[in-house]
Parts: sequence; structure tokens; C-alpha cells
Amino acid sequence: MMKGIHSILVAFTLLALACSLASPFDPDPLQDFCVAIKDKDIKNGGRHPTFKTSIMLMFIILMLIMPKHARNTSNPLGSNVTVVDVDKLLGLNTLGISLSRLNFAPYGLNPPHTHPRGTEILVVVQGTLYVGFVSSNPDNRLFNKILYPGDVFVFPIGLIHFQFNVGKTVAVAFSGLSSQNAGLITLAKAVFGSNPPINPDVLAKAFQLDKDVVKDLQSQLWSG
Repeated sequence: MMKGIHSILVAFTLLALACSLASPFDPDPLQDFCVAIKDKDIKNGGRHPTFKTSIMLMFIILMLIMPKHARNTSNPLGSNVTVVDVDKLLGLNTLGISLSRLNFAPYGLNPPHTHPRGTEILVVVQGTLYVGFVSSNPDNRLFNKILYPGDVFVFPIGLIHFQFNVGKTVAVAFSGLSSQNAGLITLAKAVFGSNPPINPDVLAKAFQLDKDVVKDLQSQLWSG
């Protein structure tokens, strides 16, 4: 029970930390709070929530982050990311924050990806993760670390990063992002799984691969 409460407190602490990293890409609030109107896909406008709505939103977020609610990691990557952004929690509208829960099977991977609109701060609550990000051109320097429960790591906005469970047991982490909708670009899926496909000649030259290898990669079902 105490472990569950601790995880919840950590998650909400991350949200508070993410507030201080709020990105100018999110709309500025024009009032104290402005719950998004989901059916009209309006992020900058909104409405004040009723008490009933507020209770429902709190229930949803608690269900998403409670440790006892395990996530399905039986996929090719062995990972599962539960996102709580403005589309899931309408009350985040204009507040410049969102939250994710990351579950990993043994040796599970959250593959290289970027968040174009948000910096991410991650804390490990269970297991051991190898994490890292790559700086921009021309250096492309890798900053990496093995994290243990209680360790924190920051992934700067827009940079390629990853998390990999290097342990023989499951791992759980929470992350806060400095955007109500930080976005996600999974590199392998975006490059080799685009719709319609990128011309194989382009990718063969860009990645210095045989064209048949590129075609084989494009035929895969990419996760992420």
C-alpha cells in the first residue's frame, strides 16, 4: 500500500516539475483553467468543469497511474506507454504539462523517438533502465546512464532518446512532459513505416543500405 502511495506521489511530483519546464509551444492560459472541449477538437478554448467532471477526471488519472493496474507488454518491443495528455485529461488544457507511465517486460524497449513539443523528465520506480539521448548535429553525442529506483533523467525537447530495461525483472517509470500534447515520433516507424512509403532509393542512400534490405524493412509491421 505504501509503495503504491509513493508511486502516486512521485508521479504528481513529476507533473509539478514539468510545470517549471513549460514550453512556449503550448497555448498561454487566458483564465485560471480551461478544460478542453474534446468533441470540437479545441485545445485553446474550453469550459469550466463541473464538480462531477472534476471527480471523473481525477478517477481516470488515478486508474492510469496506480501500480496495481499492470500494463500489457506482450508485444515485439516488450513495453507499454500509458499517456495522460490533454486528449485523456481535458483539464490539462493550457497548463503545459502531461504525464506518462512506462511499463517494461524484462529487456523491453521504448525505441528511439522524439517529442517535438516537450522536454521530458523521467523517474524510475521499479527495475533498472538504460536510458539516453543524442545531441543535435554536428556532434551527435550520446548522453546515457543506467537508472535505478529513485533515479531521475531529463530528455531535452526534440532530441532522439530511448529507454531499455536491462534487468531480468519488470521495470516501471513515470515521466512528466512540458506540454499538454508533447507529440511522438518513433524513428524506425516514421522512416520505414511511413504511409505512403518513402522511395527505397532515398532510404538506401541515406542509410547506406542495400535497396532490398530497405524494402524488407518497409514490409515489417513497426511498433511504437
